[in-house]
Amino acid sequence: FWLKVNSNSVPTLRSAQKSRAMASPADKRKIVKKRMKKFPRFQADRFKRMNPAWRKPRGIDGRVRRRFKGSTLMPSIGYGSDKKTRFRLKNGFYKFLVRSPADLEMLLMHNEKYAVEIAHNIGAKKRKDIVERADQLQLYVTNRFSRLRAEENE
Repeated sequence: FWLKVNSNSVPTLRSAQKSRAMASPADKRKIVKKRMKKFPRFQADRFKRMNPAWRKPRGIDGRVRRRFKGSTLMPSIGYGSDKKTRFRLKNGFYKFLVRSPADLEMLLMHNEKYAVEIAHNIGAKKRKDIVERADQLQLYVTNRFSRLRAEENE
């Protein structure tokens, strides 16, 4: 295996700034999901009035409760995620809900663990302040482009 080095491939100051500006998670553990599908409630597809959210079957003859082959699967503790990667986003960060720029100060030392998500009921003006402060603290913002109006005189 030979490594060819060009004089062109010397990292520039701009590329160093780009890599530093974008935070990446410190723990790069692979997230393993044992099951991505939801567990539907037994026979919820038959009745419109029945909510598909899971309810444990309790009937005396229920084939789902008795775990017959080919019937609907029941959720159990074995489907749980690894404790070290539970609640992680796909990019490896944990979600942290922010409602004001002051909330970002809590994440001053944790920009490699938490990603910022701006709450849904925050207006455009305060969102802009939050995104600017998050950039200063090198925090990753999941919904940074929401409610962003195009500036006219640029």
